[in-house]
Amino acid sequence: MEDQPNLGLKVEQKITSVEDYKFEPIKGYPMLHWKGKRPFSTTQFYPAQLKENHGEEINGWLNKIFWGDNLQVMSHLLKEYRGQVDLIYIDPPYDSKADYKKKIDLRGKKFENDKTTFEEKQYSDIWSNDEYLQFMYERLILMKELLSDNGTIYLHCDYNKVHHLRCLLDEIFGGDNFLNEVIWCYSSMQKSKNNWNRKHDNILVYTKNKDWKFNAFDVLEDYNEEYKTKFKYEDENGFYMIRGKGGSASPIHSQGDLTPEHEIKYPGFTYRQYMNEGGFPKDWWVISFLNSQSKERLNYPTQKPEELIEKIIKASSNKGDIVFDCFMGSGTTQAVAMKLGRKFIGADINLGAIQTTTKRLINVAHEINSKLQDETRYTGFSVYNVNHYDVFRNPVEAKDLLIKALEIQPLPNNSIYDGEKDGRMVKIMPINRIATRADLNELVTNFDYKKFEKAIESSPNKPVEQLLLVCMGHEPDLAAELQNAVPYKLDIEVVDILRDKANLEFKRDAEAEVVIEGGKILIREFYPMNLMQKLSLMKENVDNWKELVDSIMIDFNYDGAVFEPQTVDVPEKNELVKGVYTIPNNAGTIRVKITDVLSETFETTLNNG
Repeated sequence: MEDQPNLGLKVEQKITSVEDYKFEPIKGYPMLHWKGKRPFSTTQFYPAQLKENHGEEINGWLNKIFWGDNLQVMSHLLKEYRGQVDLIYIDPPYDSKADYKKKIDLRGKKFENDKTTFEEKQYSDIWSNDEYLQFMYERLILMKELLSDNGTIYLHCDYNKVHHLRCLLDEIFGGDNFLNEVIWCYSSMQKSKNNWNRKHDNILVYTKNKDWKFNAFDVLEDYNEEYKTKFKYEDENGFYMIRGKGGSASPIHSQGDLTPEHEIKYPGFTYRQYMNEGGFPKDWWVISFLNSQSKERLNYPTQKPEELIEKIIKASSNKGDIVFDCFMGSGTTQAVAMKLGRKFIGADINLGAIQTTTKRLINVAHEINSKLQDETRYTGFSVYNVNHYDVFRNPVEAKDLLIKALEIQPLPNNSIYDGEKDGRMVKIMPINRIATRADLNELVTNFDYKKFEKAIESSPNKPVEQLLLVCMGHEPDLAAELQNAVPYKLDIEVVDILRDKANLEFKRDAEAEVVIEGGKILIREFYPMNLMQKLSLMKENVDNWKELVDSIMIDFNYDGAVFEPQTVDVPEKNELVKGVYTIPNNAGTIRVKITDVLSETFETTLNNG
């Protein structure tokens, strides 16, 4: 017999019997590896600025909405809410290789002319190499830290990355804490005749520990009449009968006193209730998509139905628990949490999501407060910015704006660089937040080192690459850190947008004519320049400025820092704002905020003298 190759195992002694075969059991857990995987063990605290308050505190709690990168939002939340979040639901990017857009229409009527309607990117789901996995890895680690000991996380995804995401969740939460995989089945038009049509999404469910919440009786499933007829009937004496496989029937209990032996394992819940009220929930759900006629529909891409989120919140949280969603989108999780008496925290990097959610929650709060008297509902909420998000409204469009403003030659098919300028390869760092050393890892991992070797051979004393890093604030010595990370000479220049933005035009400010007359605020004209430019409208072609407005809010006692509106004009889909508002007797400094249908805002302060 030929000698077997040594595979790196160190043999301490010759094994002659089973008793001699002693070893330590293998310990560890599955880990997913990818190119450029970076450990994530520490994070820094990021400040948040309170911008708006809507409604009042209840029992010392005010819900929270954050505009910012959710990695920084969660780093901010760790200081106060580590281990305090009872339920996390996220519907993150799927790595679908697509840009998701929202159709923008003017208010009050339907426009078919392409000059008065357009689509705007809400978020991009296109990733280079394995950055998607690193993105999710870092955020899931922070979510685990925020989750309470008996908390649960639901991660909504599809076939693109469900296999990778489950490996990530196993690594972070532990495979033993995998609770289930829920399949959401839906129907829609058939698209493929060459493949099985995809008609479901995946929802991965993990717990923090072995002690988790699950309210089965709050999410019982209805039995149809066919099932009830086949398996249960009531005889003339009031006895409930269960039919067996052979057709025989046996009494369960009478309509009178219900005895403990006839109860199933959950106290207070009987077979009779089980048959009448429904069965225990399954891990596949049939819930329809939101169609174009749905009252819930906000025309926000990837919006999920409230019925779906309601099942999750009811099952895995109790009233007063904190529910968290850091990929908030249109605010479905927050709206349902408010309706069900839960507290919530939400976050999104897109201002359009913040504006859509704010408007939605104001309407939900008004509906709840007008109907409920005795039940506790946490209807008040605050809006925060993290890291001074005040340069770019839409980070999806930010790179395009920067490329145009800085006159960069774009490189759309390049997986490392965003463009070229004056002989330098341009890398645009994360938008609307300070660039950190960790952000350099994508460059370090994906540099073309073979190209660098060839450059050294031809010109040993010259830099192998000339780089231009474009960032919005950065940690000290960012260029030096990048140079130290690679064993090649680089020529690095840094452009800081926060420092240099005065010389760049990213967006045109809106204009408005707002006056006080006869004890009222009158909005006579409103010109949202970016919106009008996208709609190809000139000032003189706008028949009614109200068609461009999504909402108007007024704080009659503005303190100069936090906007707390007392008047909120959020019309229904086909209605227009009023434009005239009565000033209360106790009014002081007045702040008016006008939000257009593009989610951009105009704010002005009036002195009620």
